[in-house]
Amino acid sequence: MGLYTWLVAHALFPLQERLKKHTTVAVRKRMEETQWWDRAQLERLQTGRLRTLLEKAASDVPYYRELFDRIGFKPAQVAGLADLARLPLLTKADIRANLEQLKAVNARGLARFNTGGSSGEPLIFFIGNERVSHDVAAKWRATRWWGVDIGDPEIVVWGSPIELGSQDRMRMLRDHLMRTRLLPAFEMSPAKLDGFVRQIRAMRPKMLFGYPSSISHIARHAEECGIAMDDLGIKVAFVTSERLYEHQRETIQCVFGCPVANGYGGRDAGFIAHQCPSGGMHITAEDIIVETVDADGNATPPETPGEIVVTHLATGDFPFIRYRTGDVGVLTDEPCPCGRGLPLLKEIQGRTTDFVLAQDGTVMHGLALIYVVRDLPGVREFKIVQESLDYVRVLIATDADFADASLNSIADGIKKRLGAGVTVKIEQVAEVPKEASGKFRYIVSRVEGMAGSPVGKA
Repeated sequence: MGLYTWLVAHALFPLQERLKKHTTVAVRKRMEETQWWDRAQLERLQTGRLRTLLEKAASDVPYYRELFDRIGFKPAQVAGLADLARLPLLTKADIRANLEQLKAVNARGLARFNTGGSSGEPLIFFIGNERVSHDVAAKWRATRWWGVDIGDPEIVVWGSPIELGSQDRMRMLRDHLMRTRLLPAFEMSPAKLDGFVRQIRAMRPKMLFGYPSSISHIARHAEECGIAMDDLGIKVAFVTSERLYEHQRETIQCVFGCPVANGYGGRDAGFIAHQCPSGGMHITAEDIIVETVDADGNATPPETPGEIVVTHLATGDFPFIRYRTGDVGVLTDEPCPCGRGLPLLKEIQGRTTDFVLAQDGTVMHGLALIYVVRDLPGVREFKIVQESLDYVRVLIATDADFADASLNSIADGIKKRLGAGVTVKIEQVAEVPKEASGKFRYIVSRVEGMAGSPVGKA
């Protein structure tokens, strides 16, 4: 670890977290101890924290106070993780219908978040300081598994409005001090990609972080241009927010000359699992209980696919208890060769995001269109289909809160990104249909060279 990295990791970043009233440093240090515990010790820790979460929910959260009274559930009687099955699953629809009732009456300083989710259903929820501290600590711990730390030079390829809309002077100063540079994932024209490659070569980062589709797209561009990227000293590429496909992993590894570390989670469910250098996707068991269930909500055994259901133990201010993620995964009882006792998520299925192609040839991350629709009031579900360079269909299911004026907003937003000459047809439907596979894709590009190709699928 270089002197500057040590200064950031041990002084500047801890100071920032203290000023924000976060306990990130202490949580991370504790996690670096508990990651070596055996399964029995970790389950005892989880059970104690689960009981605490449920007791707070019963006393301070109107939604759960009423629910527990109605079904006769007593948090004090929770003796093990199996007792969770006595509670109903929490859906996105439940959260949308009970947003205020899910807040703890004594919660302070809650931050409002939005996400489209893997199902395409817009979701608003709230996060408190405890959860922020634990989520950041989990990511920090996983970063250190790979021999890099906060303060090492980092390129972030991202596209959320939270990141890209907050580039005020203070944030720019913080990123400069932390040696983090943000590259927008939404616009990937050849000229933009040339600039990205130049910036990465000039910075010589120790790590990359971002969407696997976007990082692999940059890698392919560098390769096609004959520009070497494997001589920069990059130690690892962290990818998240989408399903990582093997062709993407191979491209990133080959072009950048570094391993790829997969991560699974989201703003709603938290940082669920991270890959270690031995290959295991370790669940953040100190904070998160992961179940997999079948279509009827019954537990699926290890090695059997099921919907991933999450209970986040650091969400007392806005509880996520048995939250249905909409993703499909496989748990396993097999240990990881690294020796950590953290349980493993063997496989993640069902998250797909396409690129889309603008009329001027600009390749964009599909999320660029998703943000046009997902946060509008009254939108229950949606699906955006790029039929051609000139024609886009939007299937949208709404409720009484949806305003007709939003239809123009959607059309204008898509044209702004794809081109003024694009025809946008908006179809209001009772329910957005799923794919033949049963999975939901909230954006699809059928443009030649996009759909069905490694560029078009993520």
